[in-house]
Amino acid sequence: MAQQKPKHNLDEQIEMNLKKVYQKTLEEEVPDRFLELLQQLKEQDARNDR
Repeated sequence: MAQQKPKHNLDEQIEMNLKKVYQKTLEEEVPDRFLELLQQLKEQDARNDR
């Protein structure tokens, strides 16, 4: 059982760090270039629907 406790703590640390990284990613702004590409696709779809 002594071997499982350190692994358990390691698992918790990994989980916490992954959650932090994921949360930071969620909070990032969408790059302008990506927004421009999305707008171009919307405009293209609008033209194709006519």
